[in-house]
Amino acid sequence: MANPKIKSSAQNMKKSNATASRKPAFKCPYSKADLEEIFRRFSIQRPEPKGELEHVNPFTLVVAVALSAQATDVGVNKATRALFTVADTPQKMLDLGEERIRDYIKTIGLYRNKAKNVVALSEKLLRDFDGEVPQTREELMTLPGVGRKTANVVMSMAFGQATLAVDTHIFRIANRLLLAPGKTPDEVEQRLLKLIPDQYLYHAHHWLILHGRYVCKARKPECERCVIADLCRSPEKTWDVPAPLVELPQQPIAAN
Repeated sequence: MANPKIKSSAQNMKKSNATASRKPAFKCPYSKADLEEIFRRFSIQRPEPKGELEHVNPFTLVVAVALSAQATDVGVNKATRALFTVADTPQKMLDLGEERIRDYIKTIGLYRNKAKNVVALSEKLLRDFDGEVPQTREELMTLPGVGRKTANVVMSMAFGQATLAVDTHIFRIANRLLLAPGKTPDEVEQRLLKLIPDQYLYHAHHWLILHGRYVCKARKPECERCVIADLCRSPEKTWDVPAPLVELPQQPIAAN
């Protein structure tokens, strides 16, 4: 009978290291009932949450979201109010020209590169999509200056599709609350999509953004104003009593 093969010490060491480096599967600290209750409360606070970027049609929304990278909504709105008055279609934007677009958006960070993208985006819409904003993520992401987050925002706000765009607010609180911790926006997005109850998914993007912007703030979360303070699992939490659950008025435009 042939002797069984004996694995070398190097092979055993390699297997041991691979096992040791394998990360344990993420286990959400919130139960299904907790998640239902969290988003139920958000839905009562803001039954019809709205994005704060001003726009007049899908094209101006694409432009506004693309311009908002590394900028605040309030800053983008100040720049685009005048811009969209004179250029609310791809053709009008091209007619305006890159130099004049720069003049309108020069108060926004990276405005030179963004002006180039707006021109290139407008050209591609006219050339490949008959001047209409496409409705699929794959097609939207072919537009200059449009990444996954921008595509998700446009799909949700312009076309009513249930998507989840992970911006800085959502990324921060998903990690802070241990709701869907991840090292990248894509990782956080995929975990949130698995956790958020289906009936709440459409508005979840805005609920989480507004919660991060006005309550679970970056520098110092205002836990005493939080309607999910009793459910929150964040180690940074400073308050255990939930704030009164009442419908809030639409928030005023504010900086990120």
